[in-house]
Amino acid sequence: MRVMLLGATGLTGGWVLQGLLAREEVSQVVALVRHKLPTVSEKLVQHEVDFDRLENHTDLFDVDIIICCLGTTIKQAGSKEQFRKVDLSYPLKAGELGRAQGVRAYILMSAIGASSSSTIFYSRVKGELGDALENLGYPHLSIYHPSLLLGDRKEHRTAEALGIQAMPLVNRLLLGPLDKYRGIEASTVASAMVNEACGLASEPVGEHGVQTREYDDIIRLAE
Repeated sequence: MRVMLLGATGLTGGWVLQGLLAREEVSQVVALVRHKLPTVSEKLVQHEVDFDRLENHTDLFDVDIIICCLGTTIKQAGSKEQFRKVDLSYPLKAGELGRAQGVRAYILMSAIGASSSSTIFYSRVKGELGDALENLGYPHLSIYHPSLLLGDRKEHRTAEALGIQAMPLVNRLLLGPLDKYRGIEASTVASAMVNEACGLASEPVGEHGVQTREYDDIIRLAE
């Protein structure tokens, strides 16, 4: 199985990359990056690309599955327009190019609360992406909706750092229908994504439709 990975330099994407490289079901990981990663593996093929011109690299999308962990913040991006590029335009373009090449499965990292009708800009953009990908007609589209991601980030995010410190206590209070808001380790989310992808390798991808993965489902898939 050949897997394309977008966002390999991020917190979750880094774990996904390591997980994919360790699985015998995966013959090759095609990573689209801005700058080469230090990771060395016979399975890993890195391509430095201009994400504004992904259409110039259509041949790279001849894979079996796309996993997208691209994501940023408005502060990092510098503007709402740039944020939309990274969190909506790039993942969607990858989805379009992949579908045109016959890719049958797309696994997306989104976020809890994603909805195209949300009044919160971040959540609305995430929701718009999910809706747009649904319209592409992937036989298997899996959208992950984790809450706060726990783990060591390369960049410092003050608000998230404070949330991470409080999350062990908060998690114990989030019961029943509120458990989807529990913080979760990025490595756990990555394990779920890798397990789901490799599970698709063992059987032909059928018409599974759209799957929304929240806390309980992510934990189950990660086991």
